[in-house]
Amino acid sequence: MKITELADPSLLILGLGQEGRSSWRFLRAAFPEKVLGVADQLPREQLPADTQSLLRDDQLIRSHLGGDYMKSVADYDVIVKSPGIPLFQPALQHAKRAGKRITSQTALFFANFPGTVIGITGTKGKSTTASLAHAILRQKFPDAELIGNIGAPALDWLPRLKPDALVVYELSSHQLESLAYSPHIAVLLNIVPEHLDYYTSFEQYVAAKSNITRSQTKNDFLIYDADHEIPRKIAAASRAARLGCSLQGEQPAGAYLAQDQIVFRPNGGKAEPVVPINAVPLLGRFNLMNVAAAVTVGKILGVPSVQIHDAVRRFQPLEHRLEWVGVFGGVTYYNDSIATVPEATIGALDALGDNVETLLLGGTDRKLNFSGLAKRLASSRVKTLILFPTTGQRIWQAIGDVSPETASRLQHFFVESMEEAVALAKQHTAPGRICLLSPASPSFPLFRDYRDRGTQFKHRVQGTSEPRT
Repeated sequence: MKITELADPSLLILGLGQEGRSSWRFLRAAFPEKVLGVADQLPREQLPADTQSLLRDDQLIRSHLGGDYMKSVADYDVIVKSPGIPLFQPALQHAKRAGKRITSQTALFFANFPGTVIGITGTKGKSTTASLAHAILRQKFPDAELIGNIGAPALDWLPRLKPDALVVYELSSHQLESLAYSPHIAVLLNIVPEHLDYYTSFEQYVAAKSNITRSQTKNDFLIYDADHEIPRKIAAASRAARLGCSLQGEQPAGAYLAQDQIVFRPNGGKAEPVVPINAVPLLGRFNLMNVAAAVTVGKILGVPSVQIHDAVRRFQPLEHRLEWVGVFGGVTYYNDSIATVPEATIGALDALGDNVETLLLGGTDRKLNFSGLAKRLASSRVKTLILFPTTGQRIWQAIGDVSPETASRLQHFFVESMEEAVALAKQHTAPGRICLLSPASPSFPLFRDYRDRGTQFKHRVQGTSEPRT
């Protein structure tokens, strides 16, 4: 929907998280005299202080807060839904059947931004790939911006962007859900089970991710992980020009690993070395796929290879992603709190090798399968597991089911806090070895999010006071 189309219908902002508050700011600036509805499951007194302040200061707000907040959708013509609220909730489905229009911040941005969008999605690696692509593009396009899941919300940027601006947009499955737009350049990394407490099936999650290319045309580009089946299948159905990224073999078009180089081949052209792998400042072979995808973005948009190489070489790894915390008492600590699926933890173990002695695991149960992680632990030299609820119990059960021998050699501890976890890690990790936080699960309920979990880990390891929020 164009912003001008929102002048007359009644508007409800559904969800008052970061994106919802951004939508509120944007719509209030666009329509200073219009009554806006806002709805959230939290009662007023439990909302963050800045949100409560917004409610007090905005005299043209009609609020619907608390347990019955979803009933409010029936009273408005247009609902601007926040990404954490499932579209398939009965109240929203009933609203659609009643002719209500349901949109989102992402949809409003795509409908109203005339510039070039490079959209990036996948289960893991989105933030690193988006940040790398942004760093590469800044070499040629100094005004390129990074927005979305990793940057500021998109509507915070929209009023400031020039019509010909170029943006890198990290897109979650929630943001892509039912989106009727696709970026000019789409990057599709691998997809593995996640958010199965939100979606009714893995197939529904995959379908949301596939929206990144569904509306592309032959004039657009799809960069995809050619080493895995799901991205290959989605790419095969795309109308866009396709460029594969691979660590396993040559591609007719795209970027791939050739001996000790990431090379790029244009469609029908000759492969050109771009980045030697010893210039990549990121741990883990899996990160080479992220580099390959970012390299391909740069090449499509004409960034010279020497500038791409320089941007990759100078790239600073992101916080909470196999982040080196330091050496304390002879033990090296790594913070990989972003690892919210088992595949990410397996990748971290592969990256750090046999020196990992203590592993911190567990968190929210999202119906993930831990048998693959159990098999990987069977071939590792990990000696101690420190397990958070609730998946800590399921991970330990999976290890016993897959390999009773592994369960018999591992010592394990069930913990209820990061303080307890780090104290045990310090007690049971030998000097010269590695302690790794890579939970294979989301952070709730003990932590606000993966950032809070990683930050608490670092402060406990370093022996510093924790920040107050």
